[in-house]
Amino acid sequence: MSRRLLDSINAGSLGVAVGFGFTAALLFSPFFITPFIVLLGRSLFLAMVLLLVFAVVQALPERWLPAWLPRWLLTVLAVGLTAPAATFLTYLASTGGSVSAFVGNPARMTGFFIIGGTALVLGLLIALTAQLREREARARSLALELALERSRLEKQAVDARLALLQAQIEPHFLFNTLANVQALVESHSPRAADVLRSLIGYLRAAMPRLHDGEPTLGNELALVRAYLELMQMRMPDRLAFGIDVATDLHAHRFPSMALLTLVENAVRHGIDPSCDGGRIEVGGRQEGQDCRVWVADTGVGLSEQAAPGTGLDNLRARLQGQLGAGAELRLSENTPHGLRAEIVWRP
Repeated sequence: MSRRLLDSINAGSLGVAVGFGFTAALLFSPFFITPFIVLLGRSLFLAMVLLLVFAVVQALPERWLPAWLPRWLLTVLAVGLTAPAATFLTYLASTGGSVSAFVGNPARMTGFFIIGGTALVLGLLIALTAQLREREARARSLALELALERSRLEKQAVDARLALLQAQIEPHFLFNTLANVQALVESHSPRAADVLRSLIGYLRAAMPRLHDGEPTLGNELALVRAYLELMQMRMPDRLAFGIDVATDLHAHRFPSMALLTLVENAVRHGIDPSCDGGRIEVGGRQEGQDCRVWVADTGVGLSEQAAPGTGLDNLRARLQGQLGAGAELRLSENTPHGLRAEIVWRP
């Protein structure tokens, strides 16, 4: 309550009260025989008393107010009763406390009604205006709080969606890799043990990074290289690859498993179905304000590949969620044949 009282009686409210008191004294001075300094003292006293009453009513805790009595009505009643009462006290003090001297003097009675009436009208007007401004300020504050809460909830929803999308992508990659190892084992390939050993080493390096708080493009490239080396061991005569990403992009924040998803698709849908195999090129550059990374393969091409499924849809959602709404995944034909998948974003 004391804090709210101090908030109401501040430099601004004191300035308004003093200004009205001084203005009232100037306006009444030509019509009163009372010296200006005495008139100014009465006006300032009235202004300060009304300000104090207004501040006290505003500082009252909500639980102290009756349910049937709204704060604005209590303020009007308090100011309406205080204005004539305080005016009466000022005049009573000028007569030394003699009520008969006050009532029996027509000039004092006229002055009482003029000053008291003016204080009543101006006090009520200022009180109602202040109430309106306070209500507007509370409405703005409530709207701001609601906007902040909505923003917080939207962020939580986006984070939950991104976590779900990443949870869908990670098992997809892992199970596909294990399926490749299974095919080598079932075909009694002498390279199965080496591939399995490489897979274990890859998973030991990859699993701690799947849930990094701030994954970078450099970390993603390390996983891509390990994956391509693993796939090259599985089909050494049918897969070649190269990685050429500008070093100044390595520190950029980048969604975990995003580039790896494109590389895996290039192997699974581009190189594997091709009789002659092919080559995968991973590149990245910054052009103006845009950053670009791409995966280009010389496999069967876009027209012969299966339609994009859940993996690429999830990837697009993750890119926009973590790199901004302007992030894009673009698919195009790779000359002379194959597919080029490019991620474009503005950091």
